[in-house]
Amino acid sequence: MADAGKGQGPMLSTGTSEPGTSPPPSMSGAHLTTALDETLVSAARATGAHIAALFLLDGTGQLLLMQAELGLPGPIVEPWSRMRAWSDTPVAAAVRLGERIWVPDPEELARRYPAASLLAPYHFAIMVSPISVDGQVKGCWALIWPAPRTSPGSPDGEVIDEVSRRLGELLRDSGPPVVVARPRVLAPPADAPPEPDAATAAAGFAERLRDGCVSVDLHGRVTYANPRAAELLGTSVPDLCGRVLWEAVGWLRDPYFKDRFRAAVVGQRLTSYTLTPPHGDQVEIRLHPGPSGVSLQLTRVEQGGLDQAGLEPDGLPASAHARGMHNLLHMAATLTSALTTHEVIDVVTAHMLPMCGVQAMTILVAEGGRMRIIGSHGCSAELLSHLDFLPLTSDGPVGDVARTGRPAFLGDGQDPGGRGLGPMPADGMAAWALLPLSFADRVIGVCVLAFDHPRHFAGAERATLTSLAGMMAQALDRALLYEAKDKMAHSLQSNLLPRRLPEIEGLETAARYTPATRGAGIGGDFYDLIRLHDKAAVAVIGDVQGHNMAAAALMGQVRTAIHTSVAANPDLGADPGAVLRHANWLLLDLDTELFTSCLIVHLDLRLRAFSAANAGHLPPLLRVPHGSAEPVDVPPGPLLGIDPDAEYHPVQVPFSPGAVLALYTDGLVERPDTHLGDAIAGLAAHLTQAADQPLHQLSETLLSCAPGDEQRCDDIALLLLKHEQPQP
Repeated sequence: MADAGKGQGPMLSTGTSEPGTSPPPSMSGAHLTTALDETLVSAARATGAHIAALFLLDGTGQLLLMQAELGLPGPIVEPWSRMRAWSDTPVAAAVRLGERIWVPDPEELARRYPAASLLAPYHFAIMVSPISVDGQVKGCWALIWPAPRTSPGSPDGEVIDEVSRRLGELLRDSGPPVVVARPRVLAPPADAPPEPDAATAAAGFAERLRDGCVSVDLHGRVTYANPRAAELLGTSVPDLCGRVLWEAVGWLRDPYFKDRFRAAVVGQRLTSYTLTPPHGDQVEIRLHPGPSGVSLQLTRVEQGGLDQAGLEPDGLPASAHARGMHNLLHMAATLTSALTTHEVIDVVTAHMLPMCGVQAMTILVAEGGRMRIIGSHGCSAELLSHLDFLPLTSDGPVGDVARTGRPAFLGDGQDPGGRGLGPMPADGMAAWALLPLSFADRVIGVCVLAFDHPRHFAGAERATLTSLAGMMAQALDRALLYEAKDKMAHSLQSNLLPRRLPEIEGLETAARYTPATRGAGIGGDFYDLIRLHDKAAVAVIGDVQGHNMAAAALMGQVRTAIHTSVAANPDLGADPGAVLRHANWLLLDLDTELFTSCLIVHLDLRLRAFSAANAGHLPPLLRVPHGSAEPVDVPPGPLLGIDPDAEYHPVQVPFSPGAVLALYTDGLVERPDTHLGDAIAGLAAHLTQAADQPLHQLSETLLSCAPGDEQRCDDIALLLLKHEQPQP
């Protein structure tokens, strides 16, 4: 990724303010929209980009919604108009990282964003810049050029800097905009109209050609066609003009033609395509793209041609089961990053329903001989109550699909209740598709789709819907397996940690364990408190390398070994260095190839002091009464499990009544964008400010310092120890 210069460039006129001035502070919604759109168009014009787009985060901060676009081909707008903020795309990455993303060519896109490359296998370069308001990223904007293109330098870099600043100012000074669900389509700069004589001459020239000529806009709408084009397409000029080309000519609905159209517009490259219409010989179609549309040149191929037996009655090639392939790829790539069943259902609802014209959907999985609903959309409670826990042995299409793995399609206004679904209400729907959720010869459930109008499910549509269900099944199976493993792992870990901490006179305690929230699975963080006698205890905190069952199992072994040895020999517990040496020998003997950090603290309340020894762990924090919290300098020895001759030297520290000692693991402080020392200092500052809170409340306060739920990839263990003030 390359970044352009940060210098201030020339102001771009948007029609909303004079150069060098700020936007008006109380701009109305309509004026704000105009200002944003004009700024976007000006940026494209100034940098020579043929495509531009503006994205804003929705109210949840989880979705990026396209607000305006310039130059995108119509068939690509809908699947690109909604993006998950965590998706593998340059647009989402710019918002997550808060920095400009530059991708110069398709090869770089495939290397850095493989899912996005699958969605858009076209020849383009893209720049995405975040839009910040008072330090918070609210969205981003993007420019696209034909590839390859070098990193934007001066003056393009200055223009990009200026536009990013201007968009941020517009959003800040005008208040939160109304985020729209469908993007505004911005008109490209209009070409100068030709002189009347020139227009007449051009039309005459085109009509005399032996080749067909068709002009379409970016959405495929025909603006001109000569008679030869109408002849080759099997229609008439009046039937072409004003209509979307692939809607006016049925055999151009082949998804490959739409893909070539998208490739021509996005890459701005001459693209050709040869096919056989149902009424004649092969026709070669050459697509000549421009910023405002595409000119198509149609030529009859004299020899050769596709096998007519490979055509279905509607004129589409037999390979038309790939209809909608672009949307299928978009959904497939998004499903690969869905981790939970909830995320899978969200993806299906956002993509499959609008793509297929579905009004209602229910997803059922097979469990214990019955079907359980795990997600639905647009269905009545009455319908759901009939489908939930439906026996796999039940008569009718749902049971048949679950048992056989073969889809069932009920169209033409047939009442599904008449096909053996018993009293299931029709919910006002007229057609149904019952799709097996299956792969690798295994059916894991059924997807029920409902349509509110009679529908004839042609062969291509049946194949597409069945393929979609197969992708859903794989994603759901992964999600169900992940959730089952995650539940089992965290249950295991919770059982390996202390159920409760012992009561020790004069010592108040609080402990918290929080698992990772995404992608990391089970962790190896642990804590313990071992009572030696009325006024003494040993506190332990550690972190086993890795995030898997092996790490959790080793964590249990280490904690149990330390607990058992210290409880059986209180004299050993009084020497934290000796405890660590014994734990180190245990790990070396187990030969696990996993390393462990660990901090041992011996607390002696009679002496009002503690001693601590450290095996590569983070330093504890000590807040003395009426003072500031500071890290305790405990010399870190090697991690456990590395060096059989390792020594761990303890230090003694005063622990006066009212003092608070905090032991923690790295998940509480580590962030990719923050130095570890700064993060520990920040935690100490929070401890200083909140140390007078009740200890259980203090633990919640300190946990709030951790990275947010969506980005926390490590678990957290926290153990707080407070030397209580003696009672008067």
